[in-house]
Parts: sequence; C-alpha cells; structure tokens
Amino acid sequence: MPRPRSLTPAQLASAALHVIDHDGLAGLSMRAVAQQIGMSTMALYRYVNDRDELERLVVDLVFGAVDTTPPAADRPWHQRIEIMADRVRDTVGAHPGIVPLIIAHRHRSTHLLGWSETVTGILAEGGLDGRDRVIALRSLSAYVIGAIQLEHLGPLGGPGTQVMAELPPTEFPYLTETATHARTVTADEEFHGGLANLLRGMTAETGRPA
Repeated sequence: MPRPRSLTPAQLASAALHVIDHDGLAGLSMRAVAQQIGMSTMALYRYVNDRDELERLVVDLVFGAVDTTPPAADRPWHQRIEIMADRVRDTVGAHPGIVPLIIAHRHRSTHLLGWSETVTGILAEGGLDGRDRVIALRSLSAYVIGAIQLEHLGPLGGPGTQVMAELPPTEFPYLTETATHARTVTADEEFHGGLANLLRGMTAETGRPA
C-alpha cells in the first residue's frame, strides 16, 4: 500500500483497533500498526510518540461511539444508570480486547470522561454525594468493565462452567449445583441481574424505595 500523505488520530486509532480485534492486545505494537497502515515503523513516529499514545487514541475512538447524552429525566435514576451501562456494553462489547486499556487510560480519554460525568450527575440526582458517590461511581465502573470482560473471555456457556459442573458433588456441592443452573442464564440476564443487585444496594443507601 502507498503511504498516506497524512494521517488523522482517528485513522491511527482505527488501525490500532483493527490489530487488537484480530491479534489481541498482545499483538498491538508500533510495527503492527505501521504494517496495517502501509508505512514504515519509523514513519509512524511522525504521528505518535509510542504505543501508550496509540492505546489512548484507541480508547477515545471506541468511547467516541458511546452516547453520553443524559437519558430522559422522567425516568427513575437507577433506570438511567442502566441505560448508560448498556451503552458501554453494546459498544465496548464489540471490541473486548480493549478492556484493559480502559482501566489504564480512563483519565485520559475525553469521551470516557464524558460518560463518567453523565453517570456521576445521575448518581447525584439519585441522592448520592461525597464519599458515597465516589464509591458508587467506582463500583459501577468496575462492574461494567468486569462484566464485559467476563462475558467475552469467560462466558457462562463456556468450558469453565462445564468443568465446574462436572466437579465431584460430594466435595463441591454448592459449586456444582450453581454451575448447572449457570448454563441456563443468558448473557443479558447475567449483566442486567448483576447490575440490578448493585443498584439495589445504592438505592438502599439513599433510603429511597427500590
């Protein structure tokens, strides 16, 4: 491929995301991205300083597709949180390999910060403030990111659940029974059920009815 005259941050991020989607996060390198674009590795350094900058661009590209507009205020606050969580799951779920990058670059992506700002505002409207709001935001972020990673790297319908279901029931009675039921739980049920449990605790904290 002929080398482009110039590259935009979005083009660089798209190339890096393509590498991650096809080769995993371990496959991301300056050399791999340069090959994807069709230029030398040294030429790529004209646009970015290092892999760390590429990672940030990727996170910003993916989260740029997440709608950060606050949901309609006529909904209960916990339903608005669910909408915000679903938006991230739908978008990031298409590129699960970037999940570790979200953790590393969450404070450097303007789009990710925009999502967090909207969620924090909804939590405030739900009656959470101060330290409670800090913990609530961190809990939600941890849940959404972790749930996406589990859904794609360790799904309930995967081999791990089968292995646990086949454990000796005399030694692992609760785990084997739970694993048997786990095979009937869909990804949507798992995600929304876990989120509902988390939000229920926050609702109790604010003293509002669930």
